[in-house]
Amino acid sequence: MAEQHNDCNTCGKCAGAAHECAQDTGCTLYTILIYSENIAGLLSQITAVFTRRQVNIESLNVCASSTPGVHKYTITCYCNEEMAKMLTKQIEKKIDVLQANYFTDDEIFILETSLLKISTPKMLDDANVSKIVRLHDARIVEVNPTYATIEKTGVTEDILSLYRSLDKLGVILQFVRSGRICITKSCVEQLDEYLNERERTRLSK
Repeated sequence: MAEQHNDCNTCGKCAGAAHECAQDTGCTLYTILIYSENIAGLLSQITAVFTRRQVNIESLNVCASSTPGVHKYTITCYCNEEMAKMLTKQIEKKIDVLQANYFTDDEIFILETSLLKISTPKMLDDANVSKIVRLHDARIVEVNPTYATIEKTGVTEDILSLYRSLDKLGVILQFVRSGRICITKSCVEQLDEYLNERERTRLSK
């Protein structure tokens, strides 16, 4: 029996419901990229901005960026453009935040990864399981007599499609998705432009 998940960042069913709800209200999924210095407690300050505006965070990923000493936050949320603009402005007011920008999916390259644990006996009994894994270009990374672990990397909808297909067969024991990672389609890194301009301003004084 598949585990039940209530977190829309984890469960394919919940994520689908959130998407349909957003469509009904005219909202769009925005990705907000935030660059900051690596300061303790900053994450809680950033999430508080969303809480005050009553905007739910769909996914959140934090990692070191390509710029030494700078961390990158990738946050997704459903809202309208006016709210996305307001959120980024409020976040940029934080003293340790260097830059914040919002993007729609057509402005960025997106990637997520996921792991699925499925029942080995059910997989062996039903040839459709292996067929679905191959059709979705997923990878089996571990197999033992009890369960098999499948890794799937791609865009959100590809991952959810694999989840839904396997879930219909009742073979899923566990399922988890990572937060979104992305890069912009711009030829120039916006953070680099900002830091270069700040350095020129400093030297001109």
